[in-house]
Amino acid sequence: MDVGSVRVGVALSDPGGVLATPLVTLDHDESAGADLARLVELVDEHEVVEVVVGLPRTLAGREGPAAQKAQDYATALRGRLSAAGRDVPVVLSDERLTTVTAMRTLSDRGVKGRKQRKVIDQAAAVGILQGYLDARRARPAGGATAEDT
Repeated sequence: MDVGSVRVGVALSDPGGVLATPLVTLDHDESAGADLARLVELVDEHEVVEVVVGLPRTLAGREGPAAQKAQDYATALRGRLSAAGRDVPVVLSDERLTTVTAMRTLSDRGVKGRKQRKVIDQAAAVGILQGYLDARRARPAGGATAEDT
């Protein structure tokens, strides 16, 4: 997921964990949490076994206010999943430059302006999830990386 202050982009991988694809963009509802409720529904609907939330770090690897918001969102989602009786891990994954890359890719494909805004969050979520899947496949069995924290 790409969690923004206005929207939450959601991507999904194939069952083998090889390819990420866009799923949906939700309105980020900080007051009522309708987006969190919908995410719990999506976890059930798609039989999700792990949720990956993008952690926006600076290019220097530091965490600022946006990273704290992503961590808070992941915590809130863990709580919602737990309350619904779902034992699904929620992990954070470095998302440096995923939105910029997604914007560039969409622009190169001729998607601009309002059309781009409608899908940018999903495209960024795909980038986050695909990076996570690729990194997981690249590490040795049982090996952990700094990204796992």
